[in-house]
Amino acid sequence: MTTATARPFDVLLVEDDAADAMLIEEALSERGTRNLVQVTDGVAALEHLRAPGSARPDLIVLDLNMPRMSGRDLLQVLKNDEALQTIPVVVLTTSSAPEDIAGAYSSHANAYVTKPVNLDEFERAVQSIDAFYLETAVLPRT
Repeated sequence: MTTATARPFDVLLVEDDAADAMLIEEALSERGTRNLVQVTDGVAALEHLRAPGSARPDLIVLDLNMPRMSGRDLLQVLKNDEALQTIPVVVLTTSSAPEDIAGAYSSHANAYVTKPVNLDEFERAVQSIDAFYLETAVLPRT
């Protein structure tokens, strides 16, 4: 049984696979997600993040391989955007290719997690992500 984080958190999930999105959402909800918004590609993610009145997420969980705008391209846009660059981004993908891992970190991803094959492994991965990144996230000045 997993335990929730010390505070509820908001997540933007950028994932085009419906089955993976459901698994991620279930694991995150057990960890204390207050609000989870799911979009299916990088274009939709940017539209959501830049929409007037849209709540700023505490964490972005990002797949790499998506239509319209890949996770690789979205990560570069996010980390070069002054208003969005401090949001922690966790790449969660099936790729364990060294060039994908290196590319994500060189684009300033906060973590890179290969999608586990079972729910227990996934929950452990989510727990390790939020245990560090959500508790140390830099919040924007208001």
